[in-house]
Order: sequence, then C-alpha cells, then structure tokens
Amino acid sequence: MKSQLVAVLVGTLLISGCDSGSDKPGTNPVNAPTDYLGAVAKQKKKSEGMVGTLQVTSAIQQFEAAEGRQPKSIEELIDEKYLTESPKAPYGMKAEFNAETGEFRFVTE
Repeated sequence: MKSQLVAVLVGTLLISGCDSGSDKPGTNPVNAPTDYLGAVAKQKKKSEGMVGTLQVTSAIQQFEAAEGRQPKSIEELIDEKYLTESPKAPYGMKAEFNAETGEFRFVTE
C-alpha cells in the first residue's frame, strides 16, 4: 500500500513539475522586461509601416482625383508635390509600389 502511494506521489510530482509553456513569452517573470520591449518594438515597426502606407495611399488618391490616372511611381508623386519625400520603410522591410493597381505596401526583405 505504501509503495503504491509513493508511486502515485512521485508520478504526480513528475507530471506537475513539467512546464511545457516555459518557452512562451510572458510565462517567466524574469523574462517579462525583455518580452515587453520586444512587443513594443514590434508594435512600433507595425505602426510606422501603417503611417507610411496611409500617407502614400492618400497621395495616390489625390493624384488620381486630380490627374484622372494612377501614378507611374512614387517618384512621380514626389515630383508632382503629392508627397514631400519617399516613405521610409521600417527596419527589415522595403517599399513596394504596383503601378498597375496603384497599391503601395511595405514588405519584408
């Protein structure tokens, strides 16, 4: 009877001691500052991309309304004063403009 009780206790301790989620962000208080800074950096990158995309999209719409056609390039938007400068891509990304559809976006390099 004692040996069965000991076996059950050892099995319970082994099972409860295994933490399969220890590699997930936010599960270890020691890693909390690093996880937080990583999340902030990721969100900053995303918001910078969204702002740049919105600026160019607005310039494209203004160009289309005034000129009756889509711009051939981002440089044309700058030359015609719809943009002051080419949007800066967030780190690790590049700007991509499709002249046929008039779509602008940032894509991962």
